[in-house]
Order: sequence, then C-alpha cells, then structure tokens
Amino acid sequence: MDELSPFRLGWEEWVGLPGLGLPALKAKVDTGARTSALHAFEIEPFGPASRPRVRFMVQPIPGRDDVVIPCSAEVRDRREVTSSNGETELRYVIVTDLAVGNRRWPIEVTLTDRGAMSYRMLLGRQALGEDMVIAPGESFCQEPLDYDVYHSADVRDVAPERALRIAVLSREAHNYSTRRIVAEGERRGHVVEVIDTTRCYMIIDALTPEVHYDGKRLPSYDAVIPRIGASVTAYGTAVIRQFETLGTYCVNGSDGITASRDKLQAHQILARHRIGMPVTAFANSPKDTDNLIHLVGGAPLIVKLLESTQGKGVVLAETRKAAQSVISAFRGLRANFLVQHFVKEAAGEDIRCLVIGGKVAASMRRVAAAGDFRSNLHQGGTAEPVRISRVERETAVRAARAFGLGMAGVDMLRSADGPKVLEVNSSPGLEGVEKTTARNIAARLYDDIERRARPVPSRRGRAARP
Repeated sequence: MDELSPFRLGWEEWVGLPGLGLPALKAKVDTGARTSALHAFEIEPFGPASRPRVRFMVQPIPGRDDVVIPCSAEVRDRREVTSSNGETELRYVIVTDLAVGNRRWPIEVTLTDRGAMSYRMLLGRQALGEDMVIAPGESFCQEPLDYDVYHSADVRDVAPERALRIAVLSREAHNYSTRRIVAEGERRGHVVEVIDTTRCYMIIDALTPEVHYDGKRLPSYDAVIPRIGASVTAYGTAVIRQFETLGTYCVNGSDGITASRDKLQAHQILARHRIGMPVTAFANSPKDTDNLIHLVGGAPLIVKLLESTQGKGVVLAETRKAAQSVISAFRGLRANFLVQHFVKEAAGEDIRCLVIGGKVAASMRRVAAAGDFRSNLHQGGTAEPVRISRVERETAVRAARAFGLGMAGVDMLRSADGPKVLEVNSSPGLEGVEKTTARNIAARLYDDIERRARPVPSRRGRAARP
C-alpha cells in the first residue's frame, strides 16, 4: 500500500492488543460510537488509590468460553458509557496499543461484558486517526489474522505477565522481612498488601466462605505470604486455612506451619521421613527423668521447650546433675519440653539454609557468641556465607518438603555422621541471610510465587472449534 494513501478499514477488521496478550480479535468498526469497548469479565480493581489498576479475563473467540486470557492494566479513568440500546454503565477505562495491519497506536478502551455480542471488540471513532478511511461496505481491508494463535504454545510466551495481588499476613509491617517482601513485589509491578493476622475474621460457610478485615470483605488474592508469629500460631493458621478453603495459593500452608511450631511433632515428621536429626526423647512422667537422660547418650545434653523460638527456652545441661535439675524445673513449671543429644563436634556452629520452591536459595554458617552454645543471631551469634555439601543441600530440601513448606529456614548441625536437622522454621527472617550472603531472597520468593500463582492463557475444558 502507498504510504501516502489513506489507511483503509472495513466495517469489521482483524486487530490485536499486544499489550494485553491478545494477538487476534475480530472487531466491529463503528463510527457512531465514540468510545471503544473490549469484552471482559471478572473485572476487579486493585492497587493503591494513587495508581489504580484493574484485572480482568477475556474470552477472545466468540462461542469459545474455554479459551481464557488473564489481563491487567493501569486504570486511566472510570466513566459512564451509554450503549446503543440506551443503557448507561460505569466502566473502567484503560489505555493499550491497538495493532491493525502494519500500524500500532495507543487507544482508550472501556471494559464491559460483551459475551453476548458477535464481536469481542468495538472500535469507536475516538480510536481512529484522521487519515483513516472507513469503507462501510467492505470487510477485513487489512492483514487477516487467525484465532489459531490461541491454540499454540507461543501465546503463553508472548502474553504479558499479569500483575498479582498478594497479601502478606504479618503483625509487623515495618520489620525488615515484611518491608523487603513488599518492596520487591511492588518493584515487579504487583500489588502487595500487609494484613494484620489478628484483625482478620472469617465467615465459615459451605457456599460462600469469606475473610473480612476492618469491616470489609477481603478481595480475591493470587497468593498469600504468611509471616505468622509464634504467639498467634493457632489463630494465624486458622486464617490461612480459610484462604486455603477459598482456593488461594499460600506459600506456606496451615498444616506445615502448625507442625513446624510444635517441636515434638516436627521431630516426629523428620523421623518419619528418615531425615537426620539429634537423638531426641520426650516423656510426661517425672519417673522417666533418668531414662530420658540415658536415651540421648547422657550429659551434656539439650533441654528444649516445645514452643521455643530464636534460641529462647533452650538450655545446655553439661552434667547429669544439671540435667536432672533443669528437667525438674521445667516440669515444675508444667512446661512441655524435649531432651536432645548434644552434638559436641558442631562446636557452637550451625547451618541455616533458606529453601524456596524446593531449592536452596542461600545458606550461611552461624557461630555462637563467646561462652554460648546457641548460634542464633538473636542471641548474639555471627554469620558468614558457607558452601554446603550435596548431602546438606538434599537434607535441607527434603526437610522443607516433609512439612510442605514453599519457604523454610532449615537449621542443621554438621555432625560426625552427617547433617542433623535441628529445626524447620516456617517464617524465616530475611535480614540475616540477605545481608550475610548478598543474595536477593525476596526476588527468589517472587520467582516461585509467579510460577505457581500467576494466571496464564488457558483452555478451560473442551469445546468444538468454530
């Protein structure tokens, strides 16, 4: 076509919206309509008021409700639009590139349900340039396209990545880990909302289960990142179970968090999966004290509260008499505790492996402060990057998998007969491992979330092709 000749359009044309992952649509060109419209459903606004966004689904092929393309875009406006039948509707307005023939230019598009229409898109006069000529008696003046593109694997590769709406369940919005998770998510274009776990409340119903927060029903999230503190484990896992009931992807599930917080159950799970750990004993009766000490190889030994965190509630008893005294004191407080073999050769060091999505994202060696046996950073320990062995890597991955955790901090000791897992942490902190290893752990977390939770172009069942 001569570059100086007008750009000719028929009353119907093949068009594309590449910015939305819609390479082929049949559009009706209607100069009687001012605004262009795109068929969309499950339209959901999200994001901050300063930069609102909208998510929606598109079925690009008329009569084919099994082919669905997930989309998202920034909201340009929200305005009332009157259709040809006189009905007025408040619609979201977005801006996206329109591709027709060898041309591509930005246009405004309103979102509305056109499921009953023969054309998934209407091109109004506002989208047409001054050099365009409309031939009302002609069809498809420009390059023809084909719906077959939606049946090829390539459409997944060229589709833009839809922004996710993610909830971080945390009571500490300003701590390092929460701030890093929010910042990394927003850097990737997602909307990340911090939700105080204890301010959630639930409607438990077989038909319409819901989670509410501050007087409003929470929206549908693509993913939930639990950062549940030990003091609210029971209520926090109840909230996560509700999200699981709604079908939301949770990085760490309620069962895994519950099991990891109960040290007795955690060690039983490790034993069931044949994962190395220090010999551990548990009993309820005070008559069993001497037998407990004997079962773990005698003193020195570790006495550990079942719900201890950050090294608190963990005592080293260096002699048999000291062990008897500590056990007696814990029983006097009616506390539940474990007695555990002390791995001397670890020499106050342990390994923290951060496992994300079934892979070790980073690892560091933690060294106890002088005069202490606990290597936790919260107890004054120091950390440095460490290269772990294949066996240690496999052990960490197996431990996280045993609890069904998408993100876990696996702590282990280097013993004479291989790695021994001490603990599997379902809410590992990011500050120590990121600063020690200089690795972007938050980015690795989002890599896994995007792979598991992001909607992709899909085929919902079977239908005859037109």
